[in-house]
Amino acid sequence: MLTPEPTAGLLLAVGRGDRDALAALYREAAPHLFALAVRITRQSSIAEEVVQDVFVAVARKAQSYDPSRGTAMAWLATITRNRALDLTARARRTTALDDARTGRLVDSDPDAFERLAATEAGRRLRACLEALPETQRRAIVLAFFDGATHEEVAARLASPLGTVKSWVRRALIRLRDCLGHD
Repeated sequence: MLTPEPTAGLLLAVGRGDRDALAALYREAAPHLFALAVRITRQSSIAEEVVQDVFVAVARKAQSYDPSRGTAMAWLATITRNRALDLTARARRTTALDDARTGRLVDSDPDAFERLAATEAGRRLRACLEALPETQRRAIVLAFFDGATHEEVAARLASPLGTVKSWVRRALIRLRDCLGHD
């Protein structure tokens, strides 16, 4: 049995109104969430806004976190992913993407997923991902590791949108079961 993740304890404390826990959670999780947001948005300024929005949301709704439904980092990453996709879509509507500037953004530090892969939880996640059928694994990687929307995943995999949504849902259920029941 794994020991509870420290992030979960902090998140639960935030849910009880502990402001010191919010500061500690920020120090622990913000670098990982920022790396994820940069990977999705491809712009550090938008990624900074994403992380700020995520922690405002966490301060308001941390009490809704349920450890039985997944890890705290997964909960935070989901909020980050959704906010990053929202802000990226808004940015696309308001300005044209400057490919030349985006191409110069290079982050030599390992991203959140590379750091995760070096942990026990990362090894468990990798093993669970490898147990998925190829189509489900590819859909999950594109959606959650590359930050693609379901529509983008469908286009990249040349598959119907409904099929891709089914693959993602089934894969998430299998991953939850695999990660939650050792």
